[in-house]
Amino acid sequence: MSSIHQVIIIGSGPAGYTAALYAARANLAPVLFKGSAPNLPGGQLMMTSEVENFPGFPGGLLGPELMAKFEEQSIRFGAVCIEENIIAIDFKSKPFLVTSESGETYQSKTIIIATGANAKLLGIPQEKELMAAGAGVSACATCDGAFYKNLEVAVIGGGDSALEEALFLTRFAKKVTLIHRREELRASKIMQDRAKSNPKIFWLFNQEVNKLLTKKTLPLNKEALCGLELKNTIDNTITNIDIEGLFVAIGHEPSTKLFKNSLALDQKGYIKTLGQSSKTEIVGVFACGDVQDSYYRQAITAAGSGCMAAIDAERYLESMGH
Repeated sequence: MSSIHQVIIIGSGPAGYTAALYAARANLAPVLFKGSAPNLPGGQLMMTSEVENFPGFPGGLLGPELMAKFEEQSIRFGAVCIEENIIAIDFKSKPFLVTSESGETYQSKTIIIATGANAKLLGIPQEKELMAAGAGVSACATCDGAFYKNLEVAVIGGGDSALEEALFLTRFAKKVTLIHRREELRASKIMQDRAKSNPKIFWLFNQEVNKLLTKKTLPLNKEALCGLELKNTIDNTITNIDIEGLFVAIGHEPSTKLFKNSLALDQKGYIKTLGQSSKTEIVGVFACGDVQDSYYRQAITAAGSGCMAAIDAERYLESMGH
């Protein structure tokens, strides 16, 4: 077992790396566990192509490139980044005790949790590849909607989030088709009324995506989405529709499995934090980013909450005389 650390950060991405940057600049020598397969070191932005809405990069940049810059900046000030998952944690131990997948144990006076959340996907061939390439599949209309100006797109889902995505996309797209596998939507009545009154939104009920249809696009000659093969959930008939963008809005799953027996979670499984802080119910344990935010889910808000968590941890350590 190594020496007792001041701060251990579990998870990377905008929240984890920003927490590491602030903690490192406060001379707290943070150790950040980036995660490893099947988790994605760097978070959801590692599956994102062009990022145009992160301040400071007017020309945009690739998601993995942005995360590499985050990591580089945190390391510059003294953060240590380890590409391993944490598989066990003991919050009852003082200092806190964490165990990595290699079997190494680490002690820390504070823990910052930044394990994020993953968009639920359809689980069909080419879905992840097209999403990573920015070639027609997305799980975030706020992030990618502007790329589909005057194009025809589809949204998969039947809850409030799906209808919010569809309504947002009508600002850009020529036509938005909402596809749902049942006859009835799960969304609230006010959201249904709002979506059904929008002339740009069209509806396909009792349908599920059977296959993603692609074609080679110029000038890069790469595969891009051009349509969907749909299967009727009642009679199994197959139909094709032409679209250039697919937005999967069937929910997110926070990465909280490691903490479900030790921290308070809300009804959706996200970590509860106290008031407007990053503090959890356990003194010295903080949470930031999408693991505690089911509403905004943006890189910039995750980064902001990572800053908050580092400052909360720093002030806690000061109050304890560390």
